Amino acid sequence: MLNTLKRILGIGPKADYSALIKAGATIIDVRTRGEYQSGHLKGSVNIPLQQLPQQVSKLHKEKPIITCCASGMRSGSAKSYLRAQGFQEVYNGGSWHTLNKYL
Repeated sequence: MLNTLKRILGIGPKADYSALIKAGATIIDVRTRGEYQSGHLKGSVNIPLQQLPQQVSKLHKEKPIITCCASGMRSGSAKSYLRAQGFQEVYNGGSWHTLNKYL
């Protein structure tokens, strides 16, 4: 009930991240390697934002992708970039700490 109310008010997650993970989504952490090594989501893949153009061919366009970073800014940029490259199902998970609460 509380999560539904948060979604209605726009203060909760915009997507059901746990359902996306169960459906095979890939979590892409776009922080630097050092940031990633200091803590990250289990099962996430580290592709720093500046390396995303060189690494995009390793991603599957038919699977959902959730981007995350420290605050949501870089993951938002990553989402926009991936959408421009033809990825249809891309979600900005925001901060990896916050995203962890919904998984």
